Amino acid sequence: AIPPADDVTMKLILHDWNDEECVQMLRKCKEAIPSKENGRKVIIIDMVLNDQQKGADDHEAIESQLFFDMLLMVLVTGKQRNEREWAKLFSEAGFNDYKTTLVLGRIH
Repeated sequence: AIPPADDVTMKLILHDWNDEECVQMLRKCKEAIPSKENGRKVIIIDMVLNDQQKGADDHEAIESQLFFDMLLMVLVTGKQRNEREWAKLFSEAGFNDYKTTLVLGRIH
């Protein structure tokens, strides 16, 4: 259970879990926060895969994605997701409005 809060922040959590488990967690987050009119926010800090169709040619980003994919395959049931897959999770959890901010940087 998540106690009532103004916002919920999850950093590098959801990529460890499969889609069904992520939707359950996001629903719990939605239940814990007040209405959107009162500033409801769920903040997720996680990786978003580049769509190769968009011509992603950044070697460092691709290398990081492959490393995390291999790590997740070995350790947990999760996966890295692209923007479309994230949108599907948010929708299935009942969120109809979200914003994605893409930043390439180091994970500490």
